[in-house]
Amino acid sequence: MDFLLSGLAACGACVFTNPLEVVKTRMQLQGELQAPGSYQRHYRNVFHAFITIGKVDGLAALQKGLAPALIYQFLMNGIRLGTYGLAEAGGYLHTAEGTLSPARSAAAGALAGVLGAYLGSPIYMVKTHLQAQAASEIAVGHQYKHQGMFQALTQIGQKHGLVGLWRGSMGGLPRVIIGSSTQLCTFSSTKDLITQWEVFPSQSWKVALVAAMVSGIVVVLAMTPFDVACTRLYNQPTDAQGKGLMYRGILDALLQTARTEGIFGMYKGIGASYFRLGPHTILSLFFWDQLRSLYYKYTK
Repeated sequence: MDFLLSGLAACGACVFTNPLEVVKTRMQLQGELQAPGSYQRHYRNVFHAFITIGKVDGLAALQKGLAPALIYQFLMNGIRLGTYGLAEAGGYLHTAEGTLSPARSAAAGALAGVLGAYLGSPIYMVKTHLQAQAASEIAVGHQYKHQGMFQALTQIGQKHGLVGLWRGSMGGLPRVIIGSSTQLCTFSSTKDLITQWEVFPSQSWKVALVAAMVSGIVVVLAMTPFDVACTRLYNQPTDAQGKGLMYRGILDALLQTARTEGIFGMYKGIGASYFRLGPHTILSLFFWDQLRSLYYKYTK
């Protein structure tokens, strides 16, 4: 049940934040491996990107990749938050004195995130391809011509097999390790502190909300460079064997980006990442906490 509640919480958040994921993906691919000022900026900032996509691609384009995004969120976060919830309920995250161990919390979050992300990697790759697809006048990055999620998965599977479907999965893991461990560790630690300080009543929804807000800020700062590299790894063109033509792996993607685009290139789309990751973290953790409270309230 913990896995189901976790997956539902993440899907609820995804419906609201998917348009920001579309904007974030395109901003991260804009000017890929090009020196600053040497390319046309179709998307100047988050708000300009929203207007541009809506005007050129149509309003429906802001929900591109929603189907794979929902499946990925359910699968990835169901496993991630569900596993973490079981570890927390089993008392594995606390010391002998009963206090939360930040090291154990971070390790549990990272391991749970890796498992979920690896299994959901093919879905995430197709989501990235679909969200990057745009009209030629505002297109950025490599343009795949998928007709939909199932067609894309079938085509990649037929051409490149299981290796092709899980292409870039190892490169996506550092992003998830950092994001997941940071998110779950800071959420649990902040929630504990707020409860100890008695800022709000212990069962108040405000405790989970404030803890999620703090967690969201930390995640955005720690994860954006790896998120940029991950998006580019998944979206790069491939040869006949399904091997990427631009990057050899996550480290190569980070180094090439830093070398050609500078430090700011590694933080491309940070505005969209903040507006997307912040609310997504807040909503998913808030829904998760509330759904768990309701479930335990009415079943025990």
